[in-house]
Amino acid sequence: MDYEAIYRDGAEDYDRLVAAEDCDGALLPAIARVATLGDVLEVGCGTGRITRQLVAAGARVTAFDRAPAMLAVARRRLASAAGAFTLGEADARALPVADGWADLAIAGWVFGHFRSWHPETWRDEVGRALDEMARALRPGGTLVVVETLGTGFETPRAPTPALAEYFAWLEEARGLRRESLRTDYAFASVEEAAAVTGAFFGAPFAARVRAEGWARVPECTGLWWRR
Repeated sequence: MDYEAIYRDGAEDYDRLVAAEDCDGALLPAIARVATLGDVLEVGCGTGRITRQLVAAGARVTAFDRAPAMLAVARRRLASAAGAFTLGEADARALPVADGWADLAIAGWVFGHFRSWHPETWRDEVGRALDEMARALRPGGTLVVVETLGTGFETPRAPTPALAEYFAWLEEARGLRRESLRTDYAFASVEEAAAVTGAFFGAPFAARVRAEGWARVPECTGLWWRR
């Protein structure tokens, strides 16, 4: 799948997908267990799903994405939010923020793409982004990276050898700890599940959803963090 094209041209479809994820509400409590939800830097906010949860929990969120279409949806979805937030366009590797102000710096489902978009230099690219996040943290702040540990699987696993290499690098070279949780997608019907997930994960995955009869699509998620 051409995920760059989806983020550029398919923001509405993407938002329908992520709106169905984490149907049991496991992610925000997992983040809150390892970090203070005060001043938050969010990198790669997409259409603002995590942003909305953080704002609703009382966090003051400064969020960035490099895709204008994604930010347009995020702004619309946050228009009625009661809380403190700003949204801006920026690349994760060069963030327009000051040093040492954030309690939490979080990137959800962002850097795994760097592994395929920059196959020769991904360590440098991800490293630059992680350093930018760390630069924004105040002493005692927490850096969090969220990535998939398997769509369509009930137990956590790296979806590809390339992502397994990236996850190991986060832990071994960058010193992040890993936790795993379930963040299943829930849809009104099997056909809706197939249509919405297929738009992002492809026709073979949609066929699997239909074959399995999934209105609730299993999803495992990893939370990597360092304080």
